[in-house]
Amino acid sequence: MGGSKKRKRNKQQQESNDIVYSESQPDFAHLAILYPSFQSFVQPSPPHMRLTIDWTDFNATRELTRILLHHRHTLTWWIPDGQLCPTVPNRSNYIHWLEHLLSSNIIPGTISSDSKVRGFDIGTGASCIYPLLGASLHGWSFVGSDVTDVAIEWAEKNVSSNPHISNLIEIRRVQDNNAPPCVEVEDLVNSDQIALCKKTDMEVAPLPLDLHACENKSYRGPPILVGVVRDDEKFDFCMCNPPFFESLEEAGLNPKTACGGTSREMVCPGGERAFITRIIEDSTQLKQHFRWFTSMVGKKSNLKYLVSKLWGVGVSIVKTTEFVQGRTYRWGLAWSFLPPVQKSSISLSNKKNTSFTLEVFQQIPGTLLVKGSLQDKHSPLSGAFSVIFQKLEEALRSKFCTKSL
Repeated sequence: MGGSKKRKRNKQQQESNDIVYSESQPDFAHLAILYPSFQSFVQPSPPHMRLTIDWTDFNATRELTRILLHHRHTLTWWIPDGQLCPTVPNRSNYIHWLEHLLSSNIIPGTISSDSKVRGFDIGTGASCIYPLLGASLHGWSFVGSDVTDVAIEWAEKNVSSNPHISNLIEIRRVQDNNAPPCVEVEDLVNSDQIALCKKTDMEVAPLPLDLHACENKSYRGPPILVGVVRDDEKFDFCMCNPPFFESLEEAGLNPKTACGGTSREMVCPGGERAFITRIIEDSTQLKQHFRWFTSMVGKKSNLKYLVSKLWGVGVSIVKTTEFVQGRTYRWGLAWSFLPPVQKSSISLSNKKNTSFTLEVFQQIPGTLLVKGSLQDKHSPLSGAFSVIFQKLEEALRSKFCTKSL
């Protein structure tokens, strides 16, 4: 009986470790009581008539974001009509993942002399959501960059509306030089289940991917990091929600949500692949200015391409994570040029393509045979599996095989 309870506690602890930002679905009825302005947006949803909101109504999603930021993070916040409306759980998940990276000791510690974490938010938008969350949750300081007058104006308003953290956030204008613009993009949420986000975190081995097989459109737009980061500045990380889409037509393919967003925020020639590729190119010139470079990725096919691109420019480590929000999947990509201070652990999921078999035989005294195989030889973990297998073989040989006299 005691053993069963212990196993249950261990399982619950493991599940807790696997969830970066976990909370039950918001109690819309309770929120409507606390915030009367929210009452008109709450409605029953068939077939179980559970209270929810109309996710295709921009005013409803904006009001939900406003009250969640106030109720759970004590933040005062607003954006004008048409601007990109962020979802609080998704944005918080990114912040929590960054906190995990920074505390993992995979690479050397904080850059600043006072050990305070400093971040750079690429395309902070009118919402300024990442700096607000990072400052309120962890006391991090931020530079948030953007290119449009509306984004700069409202980001500054959202910072000044929260005087308890306003000294931690600087909003910086990027000169676009009349170039085709693209700043940030909103992830699309296809469900009223906005509360759960599971995370898998792994170090990524180089992939055997033919880069020339993928169309590689160059980024054309305002400066991203080079030309924005100052010569004397150092940051612990940069973060970004890149423009996912190559056209407004592509951006409008999801009719189930209404998160707003202008063409400058959502669309970029070449889409997220071109935008993040430029971040990678900029990172090669700013190796000593950042501990971690990171970005959100919307398409898994782009993630594979970008990981291979990173190994090609000589990074020392690549990390990825998967965020699951309702029916929507997003990926986090992080890399660094700093030498690792220790070997990071690799988490294997229960998916078939990460399972492996292992057999150990002692055929005759002094001879040990170890057989191991990965189910999917094309898995990005194949390189890591080879290293683990080699270390295991050496340990078994040392422990069980006797030397001949």
